[in-house]
Amino acid sequence: MKSFDDKVVVITGAGSGIGRALAQDLGRRGARLAISDIDDAGLAETVRLVESAGVREVRSDHLDVADRAAFAAYATAVADHFGRVNVVVNNAGVALSGNFEDLEYADMDWIIGINFWGVLHGTKEFLPHLIASGDGHLVNISSVFGLISMPGQSMYNAAKYAVRGMSEALREEMLVAGHPVGVTVVHPGGIKTAIARNARVSAKEDKQATAQLFDEKLARMTPERAAEIIVKGVQGSKARVLVGLDAHAIHHLAKLTGSRYQDLVARAASRVLPEQTGVV
Repeated sequence: MKSFDDKVVVITGAGSGIGRALAQDLGRRGARLAISDIDDAGLAETVRLVESAGVREVRSDHLDVADRAAFAAYATAVADHFGRVNVVVNNAGVALSGNFEDLEYADMDWIIGINFWGVLHGTKEFLPHLIASGDGHLVNISSVFGLISMPGQSMYNAAKYAVRGMSEALREEMLVAGHPVGVTVVHPGGIKTAIARNARVSAKEDKQATAQLFDEKLARMTPERAAEIIVKGVQGSKARVLVGLDAHAIHHLAKLTGSRYQDLVARAASRVLPEQTGVV
């Protein structure tokens, strides 16, 4: 997809971070926007920003991506409103930190519901509209943790690996069927967003220390720059987009070392990760 002018673009999780930056970037390129978030205040601010920049058209909706019935109704409403859908960006996501043995099922259900089922819902519900558009593109946001695993991130890893696997298989299916739908999986590294500050943690984790580590040591790229890289990747019909030098480094580490990367990561993590609080 070379141009976004007059294309109908759907973006979930648009109330902040990469989702907001994508809405602003694509709005400037002439796209008609359908943006959603569970954070109504953040979404309203995104609407204000894109409208003040002269976006052609923007529709905003409160949406819990984990709610299948709500997502199905949303997809129908968006398609009816615009008459077509050209691009879908399944961006909404959350974080959960803590060793697997310390995590509660409720928190596991929460992160899988948003980070995997939310992406699956957006893919399943909008795919017929993307095919019908004759010029469709699906963008699913995974993570560098969809390339390698990390201690304390087992459920985040599980969801992001699942997004990658589902999306890559779907891309193959689109090619086999000859459908006019591109599929891009995005693997961002550390991006300056509020995901760590809004994360859930196990009872033994120090949430403030975990968020501080992410904000001060790991989050190096602005959401605006990340959005530029993602948009360029879609324009180039890339199957995989790595966002950030850290994402490229991690990708090559996994390629060069195979499963041995796990030992390297474990040794590094023992020196870098915050100590647990000991709360039970």
